[in-house]
Amino acid sequence: MAGTGPDGRQQGRRGQRYAAAAGSLRARMVSRIVAGGGLTDPAWRAAFEEVPRDLFVLDDEGGYEDGYDDGYEDEPAGGGGGDGGGYAGFDGWSGRRLAAAYEDRPIATRVVGGELVSSSSQPSLMALMCQALDVHGGERVLEIGAGTGYNAALLAHRLGPGTVTTIDLEPEITAAARAHLDAYGTEAARSVAVVTGDGALGHPPRAPYDRIMATCELPGVPAAWLEQCVPGGLALLPLAAGLVALTVHGPGRAEGRFLPTPAYFVPLRGASGAPAGTPEHGLAVSVFGRASAADRTRYGLTVDGPDQWIWRDRPDGPHTWPIAGT
Repeated sequence: MAGTGPDGRQQGRRGQRYAAAAGSLRARMVSRIVAGGGLTDPAWRAAFEEVPRDLFVLDDEGGYEDGYDDGYEDEPAGGGGGDGGGYAGFDGWSGRRLAAAYEDRPIATRVVGGELVSSSSQPSLMALMCQALDVHGGERVLEIGAGTGYNAALLAHRLGPGTVTTIDLEPEITAAARAHLDAYGTEAARSVAVVTGDGALGHPPRAPYDRIMATCELPGVPAAWLEQCVPGGLALLPLAAGLVALTVHGPGRAEGRFLPTPAYFVPLRGASGAPAGTPEHGLAVSVFGRASAADRTRYGLTVDGPDQWIWRDRPDGPHTWPIAGT
């Protein structure tokens, strides 16, 4: 692989013009997130400004990883239409694909048998989740769902070398994430532990963790995560088409509230994941209904041993919805 260090692959294979275009698009993406109220922490803003999303979501021919077709038509080299204007013609790379890599939208990166199994989340949502982790530097984080490795690279940039463990069920996904992190080439990125395994079981060899961050929809909170997180730690989890930030009080005990935004993720898979047909969408509708962003913060989640339930206003109030653990 030509080039080493941050952006080494871009500069080695695609040249300085490509690197400049990607940097400009990345700066524009960050500016839009900031304008929308995100990335108020300068350290997180620096991570999003420096970690190249295109390196993680585009393959070496300019297409999306795993050959996913998002409907974008490639422009001829030097083409100038749409968001890709002025960015086409980088050694066969599509300018529109490069521009699309920095749009504020999710990108599907692995589809198996017509089923979406991995994606890169919407950048503004990733920014919100990163800041919701409430980190200050050096915390040990377990990420459930390795995806492309982009989120792990952002976490490692913010927290430093040796702090991040990311796990995924499929060897193809973890192999790609490892390759992307190594291609990015910073000390922190290369230090990320990329593990192949059932995410619902966590990863005991590197426990305990100060933070657990899941990037997949859950049917409930796995007991293993609360066992592997330090008391007072935080678990940020997608559940019922929302995001809940749980304070961990010890094995089998956690409680917290939902963030204002809805969120939709690929379901957790594996022996401990959600069974086929689990009605997460139905649960979200029954719990949140037409709740506004402000109203969503009225809802919370309690884990007390084998019992888990969503509640409105207070854990022991009249409005509760039991859920299944994993």
